[in-house]
Amino acid sequence: MKRSFIVATFIFSSLFFLSSLKYDLFEISKQLEIFNTVFKNINTNYVEKTSPSKLIKKGVSKMLSELDPYTTYSSNEDVEQAKLLNSGKRYNIGADLSYIKNKLTVTDVFKGLAADLAGIKPGDIISKINGIAANNSESGAENLLLGGVDSEIILTIEKDGKEKNLTLRKTSLNIKSVPFFRLLDNGVGYIPLTRFSKGSAKEVESALRFLLIDEAKGIILDLRNNPGGLLNEAVDIVNLFIEKGQVVVSTKSNIENYNLLYTTKKQPLSVEIPLVIIINGNSASASEIVAGALQDLDRAVVVGKQSFGKGLVQRVLPLPYGAQMKITVSRYYTPSGRCIQSLNYVNKRKTGVVNAYEKKNSFYTKGGRKVFDNGGITPDISIGNKSKFNLIKSLKKKKLFFQFANNYNKKGIVYDNSFQLKKEDFSKFKTFCFKEGFDLGLKTEEFLLDFMSSAEQEGLNGLSEEKEKLNSLLKKEKIAAFDILKNDIIELLEEEIIRINLNKDDYYSFFLKTNSFIHKANYLLNSEDIYSSCFK
Repeated sequence: MKRSFIVATFIFSSLFFLSSLKYDLFEISKQLEIFNTVFKNINTNYVEKTSPSKLIKKGVSKMLSELDPYTTYSSNEDVEQAKLLNSGKRYNIGADLSYIKNKLTVTDVFKGLAADLAGIKPGDIISKINGIAANNSESGAENLLLGGVDSEIILTIEKDGKEKNLTLRKTSLNIKSVPFFRLLDNGVGYIPLTRFSKGSAKEVESALRFLLIDEAKGIILDLRNNPGGLLNEAVDIVNLFIEKGQVVVSTKSNIENYNLLYTTKKQPLSVEIPLVIIINGNSASASEIVAGALQDLDRAVVVGKQSFGKGLVQRVLPLPYGAQMKITVSRYYTPSGRCIQSLNYVNKRKTGVVNAYEKKNSFYTKGGRKVFDNGGITPDISIGNKSKFNLIKSLKKKKLFFQFANNYNKKGIVYDNSFQLKKEDFSKFKTFCFKEGFDLGLKTEEFLLDFMSSAEQEGLNGLSEEKEKLNSLLKKEKIAAFDILKNDIIELLEEEIIRINLNKDDYYSFFLKTNSFIHKANYLLNSEDIYSSCFK
């Protein structure tokens, strides 16, 4: 009887599963047929000429935006350009460029390469490339700088109101994940890691080997502003400090094939050397895996600010005609069981609003310390004041640090390790930022702009007084955020001014001696008792 019941249950479950699967496939086919018909009707009947490729790109992108910002569509052209930028090597003039106020601006120059040899400096404007105007980001002129190693290119440079043509030869530029490393004066080794691309772990390993040979008494691994990248590189970097066979990260999904376990595969370089990881609000994804795993395993002390909180894993799937999509397939979990995803995109589909997870669950490190999920990696030792707004990210996005630093009065100023901004410079910078305009990425700001725009279009002029009140309240919040983060802003501004005016070696010397994050990590590694107490 019992056996018959089990068989009956199995048959019923199988039929239910098959019928459910059949319904899902029917629903998918039904919706695809509707979409195809709508798309065909638009392109064959619409009053104006349409662009099928643009309509598809916009339509698919809008559909994916309903899920999360990491699930994206890329056309064939997008894929080819991404290959150049993400391979760890790109062919160009040896400079970083960014559109600032619709002008293609040089923001950094690499020593010994074409731009540097031609005398190009940060702040110079590229007005034309091979005679094609580069006056906005939609012109696509900057794409001429990609590809074609050893080919010549003519740039029209605008400097101090004058234009001149320069002929440069594009060179092969290897983008290092570890731009430099150094043994500091007190014997602590410093390794900054800017990205997790192919070969990043090897670069960290090489730097670590040199520092161990130099008998470093501790290591600082700086992951600030590192947005992440390849998961396997993160696992290999953790492996440098952790024994073989240890779980570093796991991924969990509704799809069985995406439930994976990542463990260390090799013998480590050192399991004993004291280690400090530095993070901030722009440390994300693979950076959080490294910081979270080493924190969970009580192998490192994490110093800095709360990390970004990206606990979603993407996989690239090919599409017809060379296109592809990146789709979120799972969540990742640190060794203690934490998922550090900060924003709840499931809730967005229900309410239309993306909020942070409210509930923080507690977990325990290998040594029994309490840690929490749903909000990034919380440092063991926090630095600086906390703000409810990501003001610095907003200012960087608009290149306001760079613009102010580039226009900074250079007459009679000595740029060396003793350089400091004057007290009034912070006020000048704050005034400059408000004049240029910036937002805090708030839904409130977006709603206010849409609301007032609609009110003006519909002739509701009586709301102008209310608009001023709301803008005034918003400005007060921005001013308060500036004042809370004053020390952080001054430090970043000083570093940006030095970066523009000194060569890379001198800039790093200034950075290492003045940066508060590095000072704290350095102090920790030179205070054995305090370092050890962080694990209790």
